[in-house]
Amino acid sequence: MPKVRSVFRCSECGGSSPKWVGRCPSCNEWNTLIEELDDPTRSASQVVAPIDRAVPIAEVDADEWQPRSTGLSEVDRVLSGGLVPGSVTLVGGEPGIGKSTLLLQVASAVAKSGGTSLYVSAEESKQQVRLRAQRLGTLAPRLYLASETSLPHLIAHLDEVKPTLVVVDSIQTVYEPDLSSAPGSVAQVRECAARLVQEAKARNIAAVLVGHVTKDGGLAGPRVLEHVVDTVLAFEGDRHHALRLLRATKHRFGSTDELGLFEMTEGGLDAVPDASGLFLADRRPGVSGSVVVPTMEGHRPLLVEIQALVVKSALPSPRRSAQGLDSGRLSLLLAVLDSRAAITLDGFDVYALAVGGVKVAEPGADLGVALAVASARRDRPLADGLVVCGEVGLGGELRQVGQGQRRLIEAQRLGFTTAIIPRLAPEPPDGMAVLRAGTLADAVKLAGLGN
Repeated sequence: MPKVRSVFRCSECGGSSPKWVGRCPSCNEWNTLIEELDDPTRSASQVVAPIDRAVPIAEVDADEWQPRSTGLSEVDRVLSGGLVPGSVTLVGGEPGIGKSTLLLQVASAVAKSGGTSLYVSAEESKQQVRLRAQRLGTLAPRLYLASETSLPHLIAHLDEVKPTLVVVDSIQTVYEPDLSSAPGSVAQVRECAARLVQEAKARNIAAVLVGHVTKDGGLAGPRVLEHVVDTVLAFEGDRHHALRLLRATKHRFGSTDELGLFEMTEGGLDAVPDASGLFLADRRPGVSGSVVVPTMEGHRPLLVEIQALVVKSALPSPRRSAQGLDSGRLSLLLAVLDSRAAITLDGFDVYALAVGGVKVAEPGADLGVALAVASARRDRPLADGLVVCGEVGLGGELRQVGQGQRRLIEAQRLGFTTAIIPRLAPEPPDGMAVLRAGTLADAVKLAGLGN
């Protein structure tokens, strides 16, 4: 009889090694090998799907794979219309960010619109989920609830309820009894996810799996988990702010360029149709170090306030701190300000912040960050009604960014009348004045921050 032996599996790629090593031999990631028991006599039952007959591509009926609305407009925006029957969606996010709240609202909305939803809570009891549903106002007759961790029992619930949508919260706590590995191990997550994908496609139901994330913000478990599903959604936000962002990092049925915005309230997650207005609601004009930047999140223009603070430093190496902004990009812009625009920052601590808990990573915010720092260093506020947009090169030149006109149209909608943009940027909308700059030094002068 074969002996039970230990095997070390990589939590990133799922590769195995007979002994522990610091770096995975398959994907070269460090410290990802986890010990598991490998019992050759006990393996998961393999479900073989029937042979699918090959047909000419023009005869394939695509109507069955049309998205169906989830009942939440911002979720539909990210999913290009809604959930597709037979598809599997993986939702990841930090603990406490609101994944369960969001999916409970989705399951309730589907149930209230005529569908049947099955919410499988593998981490919480039925009573806990029911109390949350009562608080959120998501109780619905066609919303079924099960507290289950065994994969065969979960599939039995699918046979009984015959849902149009099933939510599994979370995939890391579901286990296959025929496998000797512990729940959450690489083998268990891989097997359970693959089996649920088979069931979803065979039954033509939409399945949503909740996944844990690592301390770096990536989805925990083997990378094969992301490969077997059709859509991967990231639910992000700062737990100390009400704003939540939903993005698609993989989507086989549409674009990954859309962004969904929610506000966490006592009654659950509310859609935010006017995100720019929310970001700027508490802005106080006439303060040095503050500038408004029109950014793009996918196809969606957002106006974000960038704030900077420059203070005398008592340290031999002054601090450079960025929140919501790339710290390496901030250091680069400070060097360009010093070298190309005569804004000296030696002996000063510099702090930069994207207000509202949002993360601004695109280069179109470069000019805004640079002018916010220059404004704080000169202690001169920028003019009211001014927005700035442009990428800054190492030579101090300003480069245009994509969808410049859409950015300025959004700024004009919120009452901004003047923009500082690169010299070759597209024409602004009617009624908006522009100041064109070829270099960062020119932009500093146009903003009234020169010597």
